Amino acid sequence: MKRFHIHVAVDSLSDSIRFYSTMFATEPSVQKNDYAKWMLDDPRINFAISQRGADIGVNHLGIQVESSDELQQMQARLESLKPDIVMEEGTACCYAKSDKYWVTDPSGLAWESFHSLAAIPVFGEPEKDAVTGMPTETRSGCCIPLAAQSTQSDAPCCVPTAQSNTAQCCSAKEASV
Repeated sequence: MKRFHIHVAVDSLSDSIRFYSTMFATEPSVQKNDYAKWMLDDPRINFAISQRGADIGVNHLGIQVESSDELQQMQARLESLKPDIVMEEGTACCYAKSDKYWVTDPSGLAWESFHSLAAIPVFGEPEKDAVTGMPTETRSGCCIPLAAQSTQSDAPCCVPTAQSNTAQCCSAKEASV
């Protein structure tokens, strides 16, 4: 069975942990000084947040599978859509060792299909020097090898702002939808 995955970059980890723990009515299953994850069954979701310097908001979406066979099936479907899939085998990311495939949707949003193999004590693998192959520094983002750039400069329509808790809409028609 598959599990939907969403990873959100947050401004304040402690405030966000408090918020999402209340919303989900449970504490995180994994909590580190820069990361937290809830493995929920209702709804069936792997929801992660991190505070590691990425732009605040949705970092990436994904589908977590339970077997290598399911991952291969996901890979085949994704390759039929986009041949430029990035494959990572046995990679360390978000305190887990995983096999994964990355692809972007038509709007440039990063999607990760992955099979988690084991929990690990570090957020990500160290970057390696191109000449020596020796580790140089730990990655600051959650391992997204794809550069998804936003081309939209304005806030989305009809989304409540944090300051006002009221929707800021593009037009009166959209406000009534």
